[in-house]
Amino acid sequence: MSTGSKRATVYLDPALHKALKLKAVETSRSVSDLVNDAVRESLAEDAEDLQAFADRVAEPLVSYESMVKKLKRDGLI
Repeated sequence: MSTGSKRATVYLDPALHKALKLKAVETSRSVSDLVNDAVRESLAEDAEDLQAFADRVAEPLVSYESMVKKLKRDGLI
């Protein structure tokens, strides 16, 4: 753990905690390292999603109703 690390209390489902501890042993890593990596990955996915929304901001909106009509007109439903 780096000197800039912050301590937090996280309550895990008992089965998830057990699985996490087993994975830590199997991979010779700490539970903290595994949790940090999982959170980092989740935040990276969020950043990708936000960028995708930003990239498509100029696209026209399509309503659900018009999409269903189009699918029906095209014989897809």
